[in-house]
Amino acid sequence: MSRMRYGLRRWAGLGVVGLLTGPVQAEEVSLDEISVTSDKPARRFGDAAAGGAAPPDGILPVVADRFATVTVVTGRELARSQPTSLGEALFDKPGLSATTFAPGSASRPIVRGLDNHRVRILENGTGVQDMSDLGEDHAVPINPLINDRIEVIRGPAGLRYGSQAVGGVVSVENKRIPTAIPASGVAGRVTTGLSAVDNGRNVAATVDAGHGNVAVHADAFKSAADDYNTPLGIQRNSFNRSQGGAIGTSYLFERGFVGLSFSHFDSVYGIPGIGSAAQRTRLDPNQDKLQARGEIRPLDGPVAAIRFWAGGSNYRHNEFGTTPSGVEEIAAVFKNRAAEGRIELDHVPVETAFGTLSGQLGFQAERRKLRISGAEGGLLRPTDTRVQAAYLFEELALGGGLRLQAAGRIEGNRVAGTQALFPAGFLPEGPGDEPVESRRTRRFAPKSASFGALQDLPHGFVASLTGSYVERAPTSPELFSRGPHEASATFEIGDPNLRLERARTVELGFRRAEGPFRLDATGYVTRYTGFVYKRLTGFTCGDAFDSCGIGGGDLRQVVYSQAGATFTGAEIGSQIDLVPVGNGFAGISAQYDFVRAQFDDGSFVPRIPPHRVGGGVFLRADGWTAQVTLLHAFAQTQTALLETPTPGYNDLKAEIAYSRPLDPAVYGMSEVTLGLRGTNLLDDVIRNAASFRKDEVVLPGRNVRLFLTARF
Repeated sequence: MSRMRYGLRRWAGLGVVGLLTGPVQAEEVSLDEISVTSDKPARRFGDAAAGGAAPPDGILPVVADRFATVTVVTGRELARSQPTSLGEALFDKPGLSATTFAPGSASRPIVRGLDNHRVRILENGTGVQDMSDLGEDHAVPINPLINDRIEVIRGPAGLRYGSQAVGGVVSVENKRIPTAIPASGVAGRVTTGLSAVDNGRNVAATVDAGHGNVAVHADAFKSAADDYNTPLGIQRNSFNRSQGGAIGTSYLFERGFVGLSFSHFDSVYGIPGIGSAAQRTRLDPNQDKLQARGEIRPLDGPVAAIRFWAGGSNYRHNEFGTTPSGVEEIAAVFKNRAAEGRIELDHVPVETAFGTLSGQLGFQAERRKLRISGAEGGLLRPTDTRVQAAYLFEELALGGGLRLQAAGRIEGNRVAGTQALFPAGFLPEGPGDEPVESRRTRRFAPKSASFGALQDLPHGFVASLTGSYVERAPTSPELFSRGPHEASATFEIGDPNLRLERARTVELGFRRAEGPFRLDATGYVTRYTGFVYKRLTGFTCGDAFDSCGIGGGDLRQVVYSQAGATFTGAEIGSQIDLVPVGNGFAGISAQYDFVRAQFDDGSFVPRIPPHRVGGGVFLRADGWTAQVTLLHAFAQTQTALLETPTPGYNDLKAEIAYSRPLDPAVYGMSEVTLGLRGTNLLDDVIRNAASFRKDEVVLPGRNVRLFLTARF
């Protein structure tokens, strides 16, 4: 808490938000919220305070009224599965995977085979502002346990957040900036759990309260786990620890709200693998973040709503290791200072001869300054990235259940850094040969556009067809990387002459959200021009370029390169209620996903997740939730040059939980949930085809988790 108080004092001068209005009663300040991740104004999915209702445990959440494909992980599911990283929370969802570089800590989401600079991670509408996109060994400073839900958005809706969201957006939502006052004046939950495979311990608590016009929020979490077991033995140096929390407050008035929050995160975790375990490599990310958010809905005029999001943070982590002589040292210090702001204006619906037209105009600006120091500071010299953008979404409701949407975005990107000019063959000409360096600034003007159609069909089905064209500007690591990264065991070389990456996508969706049969199915094709990827050269390096290729180094040389590529894939999730049981049902579920990614020359894109198919049975009735599922991943043999094939695996899961409502006046709680969850019950050897460390790191073996959640 002393660090949090220090952070608050340090951030106090960054901004002051004020608004004067007359007092209103608490009952009048709960607004139908406009979701920050939707592609149109909509109530927040699963937020009871916003007028919606979270789906009961065990029901597949399907979002059928958006032009984008959306995967939802509810807060109740997070409380049962208790992931300690975003990648772990999403790993087995259709169309999603994770990097699992350090399972349980450094595991960033992968969306349709895309990761890092093509997947944008948001918290309450602004970027997470970390360094997880710079290296697979870097964790995302978010603990999922305190969140109300996670949404993964693919398709045209990503235009709202920038060209770096060409693969998708992972949006984490919580109440750190309150938007409503609990009906009883105070509400909260406590979640805790124990896991056997790693001696894991989790606890998280949230409290929301308010009176009159003022709402407040507080949360805290702590997670710890030892080295985990696998069918092949202990995965050395796979431990993790994390803790943090937040406080926030909002002023609510009749036509809107304005709020502010401060959060702190710190962690320490090991990097598994042969070399990193021997050197006891570990990272200790910490972040202080300030966020603001607000909304106002004018009574009249052409503007229906004005909303803003703003955030700034200081992020830092050290990379520790042990030298051959046994001396512990800091190999590198990574720092990121970032700030972002976005404002949107919804115009009032306009009745036209064709139908009702509604839409939003938005403006966005962000700045990011990266700095690496220490023995490994040669990876990337200091960089400064600035982005300004404007975007427009318009939707036309034609009647008969048909809606059309068009969107466009234009950006101005400025990336300043130090370029390093390497020989064409990426090998030194002699001892002491190092690349020539010079300062350089690249400017890009990415432009993007999309068009979509959404049609209601009989029996509750909805069909969607979207097409998009997205240009992505290369990032500073892709342009200016020039040295060793010990934690990931790579020697990374950027290309300062990279061009815009262009993606053309056609996507077809078919969904049903209500009734006994629920379906979420999507197929897509994306054609890339100038696809940027990490290419293994086959050489190894030491800590300096003049060591590359002589056989003495243990760092794999990686070069950022460009080529044409085509991604084709599908993702399907379904569930059907078959037999009435008590006040609920028993039924079956099924899922399938694949992505095929191939360069124009016929070779395959590196580290692509395999085909997966799964299914199971479930029961939800009288407070009980139970399910058994089996997910089979096929062997991944469509591998890039110098990449090894990955064998298939079977992941058998089972879960049983009981929720009981209680009288708060008697027990002090409104509901308690107790359950057991088992994963990888066959104790199969699971290697992640999308991981850089798949040949060295096996995912956790058989595990049983006990979990408990109390709500009040």
